[in-house]
Amino acid sequence: MADARLQAGLAETKTEVLRLRESFSLATPTVHKDLSFVSLEPKWPVSDSSVSLEEFIASIESTSRIGRWQDRDNFEIAVLKLRDSSKIFYQGCTELETPEATWQKFKDPFRQIYKNVRTDRYNYMMLHTARQGKSEDFQQFADRCRALS
Repeated sequence: MADARLQAGLAETKTEVLRLRESFSLATPTVHKDLSFVSLEPKWPVSDSSVSLEEFIASIESTSRIGRWQDRDNFEIAVLKLRDSSKIFYQGCTELETPEATWQKFKDPFRQIYKNVRTDRYNYMMLHTARQGKSEDFQQFADRCRALS
């Protein structure tokens, strides 16, 4: 009788071990986020306007792929990097301060407000007439020209 109980307990244990083993093999792997890349993200807008909204968004999205961030992470990091008028604009958008706010819902109003209103002709003329400043070394001038283009 004790032997039968022991056999039944052993069978239950084997069944439980098999069930646990199967649940571990079917479980989705844990994805580790690398949030150390947050420090690489620029604050926006910067005073010299060298980084456009689209560059800011692209920077966050490319860093997001490397760091395995989710859309909500993109949203939160972008909010942390806002400054000056963009921070005030964000605080005025009540729909962005809800828990349901997504990365796409963040990008849409910012693209409407901060769209580039300069024409291609204006940008061409700024690049065409660019001159190296007296206190500007060659690399700084090249970077400024690259930003203009």
